[in-house]
Amino acid sequence: MNIAPQHRIYACFFLFAFALGALLSRMPDLQTHLQVTEGQLGMTIIGMSVGSLLSLTFSAPLIDRLGARTTAFVTVLGTAVFYAIIPWLPSAPAVFVAFFFAGLLAGALEINLNVETDRLEGQFGKSFMNRAHGSWSLGFFITALLGASVRQTGISMEMHLAMVVTIVFVLGIFMMWGLTNAPKRANLHQGETPRIAFPTIGLLPLCLIGIAAFLVEGAGIDWSTIYMRDAFTTPVEPFVGGLALTLFSGCMAATRLLADPIVDRFGPRTTATSLLALAALGALAVSFAPAPWVALTGFALLGIGCSAVYPLAVSAAAQRTDRPSAVNVAALGQVTFVVFFLAPPLLGFVAEHLDIRTSYLVVLPIMVVGLIACQALGTRKAPTPAGLPPEPATPHG
Repeated sequence: MNIAPQHRIYACFFLFAFALGALLSRMPDLQTHLQVTEGQLGMTIIGMSVGSLLSLTFSAPLIDRLGARTTAFVTVLGTAVFYAIIPWLPSAPAVFVAFFFAGLLAGALEINLNVETDRLEGQFGKSFMNRAHGSWSLGFFITALLGASVRQTGISMEMHLAMVVTIVFVLGIFMMWGLTNAPKRANLHQGETPRIAFPTIGLLPLCLIGIAAFLVEGAGIDWSTIYMRDAFTTPVEPFVGGLALTLFSGCMAATRLLADPIVDRFGPRTTATSLLALAALGALAVSFAPAPWVALTGFALLGIGCSAVYPLAVSAAAQRTDRPSAVNVAALGQVTFVVFFLAPPLLGFVAEHLDIRTSYLVVLPIMVVGLIACQALGTRKAPTPAGLPPEPATPHG
């Protein structure tokens, strides 16, 4: 069967999110199983963050040697296995270790799939990055909905995750078997990959763009249901709260899946600037919403606004010529991953000491900084196909 190489990458993103979302949908059951408090559960889950940060820092040379196919097999299937064994572990420290190793693989997966997607863009002269990340969003969205239904039926966490890992193995092996390394972009850094990846001054604008996107994503995913509960009094609050999260995540996934032709037509800078402006409008709508429908509209705008911004920053990082693509993608991932991890508690602190509406105003200054940093993105409307000379860089003022 002839499967396009970008579709194999989409499948990897989808399956990784499908397995992770299934586990996260069973967090209440995991907490009951481990007999821990919310704070202790949070400290257990942090193992994945620690592992991911270490992997993003040190794994780029190993990924370069293993190649896209081997790395995809190890990371996509490996993370699913670790998630599946977590319900069987007897204690929080053991679960922490499992999350840590899953994080090591997840960080490597992030580097591998993003770099390979960028190389495919260069090879075919088309944008694929947003659809790749949209596949992640779609996988997470679907598995979250399925997870709620599975929990309602009373199926155990062990059985649920065993079914998920089986699906990931069957589909994953089928989709990844024919995966091959896409050619490196001819005009990029061709030297050896450094052992350690750290952000550089040149990468700072892209990091600021990623920070803005992840702050918005954290505010939407983690606090939308609580916002609707606290900001409005309505007899159907559980439904309305769930609708806020559904609108946010659904709009984010849909926009990512549809954004690549828009990027090809208008260019990364115009696209990212327009999206962040929509996100800022959504944050204002949520902060000052006089009625639930206004807040729901704001959450939809937030989902649309943060959708393609980070993938565009990843593409720009991969195309920098100062270091190998894997190193710059890993360094960008380090910064944005820290923000994604720290944003929910920081916004929660603001909500607790001021109010939930103010927590959505707090993200606005960061979004303004992100809008300014968008000047670092290119204006080229379509990727240069492999073998063709690149367009001259547009000078930035």
